[in-house]
Amino acid sequence: MKGAVPGTAIAWLDLRVEGDPHPRRFDSPATLHTYLVHVERLSPEAATLLLERGEVGPPDARRVYRVQPLRP
Repeated sequence: MKGAVPGTAIAWLDLRVEGDPHPRRFDSPATLHTYLVHVERLSPEAATLLLERGEVGPPDARRVYRVQPLRP
């Protein structure tokens, strides 16, 4: 891949949302945080809690959200 730094890889994150069987995949915590706030409409605080804990749900969010690194 042109322009790629040898030996570096993206640490993909999978987001699982309660009631949705398909995970959504993100290339960084920052990208995921932006998605959570703008698309899922989580508060910035709830999005940060999810990234710190790996899971957030009521009363901090409407549904249960889980995030985990993609396992190679």
